[in-house]
Amino acid sequence: MSTRFTDRFAACAQQNRPALGIFTMAGDPDYETGAAILKALPGAGADFIELGMPFSDPMADGPGVQTAGQRALAAGQTLNKTLAMVAEFRKTDQDTPLLLMGYYNPIYIHGVDAFIKDALAAGVDGLIVVDLPPEEDEEFCIPALKAGLNFIRLATPTTDDKRLPVVLKNTSGFVYYVSMTGITGAAIKSHAAVGEAVKRIKTHTDLPVAVGFGIKTADDAALIGRDADGVVVGTAICNAVLGSLVDGKATPGTVAAVTTLVSGLASGVRRARS
Repeated sequence: MSTRFTDRFAACAQQNRPALGIFTMAGDPDYETGAAILKALPGAGADFIELGMPFSDPMADGPGVQTAGQRALAAGQTLNKTLAMVAEFRKTDQDTPLLLMGYYNPIYIHGVDAFIKDALAAGVDGLIVVDLPPEEDEEFCIPALKAGLNFIRLATPTTDDKRLPVVLKNTSGFVYYVSMTGITGAAIKSHAAVGEAVKRIKTHTDLPVAVGFGIKTADDAALIGRDADGVVVGTAICNAVLGSLVDGKATPGTVAAVTTLVSGLASGVRRARS
């Protein structure tokens, strides 16, 4: 089945380069600025977008992503506003794949059936729900897949060959390989080990494999992109937003701080295999 994700990864493969995925927190530092950042990402070089759903009690987020979520929540961001932000984005962009990334609690409160319906109506392509393991697939993953949403699963350095088929069973869109054990924002200790892990995962699946956690610079993107089908950058984006703020508020340079960083990262993925 052709989806925005399959089409975009195929197009990048034809260009002999990895796809660049950009994570941004919905509503950070406020709704208007967050919406402007989201709208600007494709033009800056993002091939697909991971839009964070702010949550008060994240488990896997490092300080950069956590504080981005806290800023968004403090500014009044809600799940309904995040879905509205996607719908607004889709008014001018029908091509860029976009997934929502976050935790199950807000989805559960919204209601599984209502969330799936509302996400599809807004123009969401896929989901990453960090705290729902494969053993709970009947709860949300299976209904989401049946409705036409991609469900992207995380694999980690501790996901061995015995566990990997369980993780991959109901995965679609792409596989997200977490480059390290721990939280977002830490440094990658061995780019070579990440490359070997990507190759191992590819022996179990035909899906593209994108690598996230620890990719901060164009050089990181180029190194990881030699083996991965995609590279994902999140903490560096959140930190770029933070660095642009004055007294916690957006400035005229906030959107530009993000797009400048994304443009540099895009240059990294384009030279990954040259």
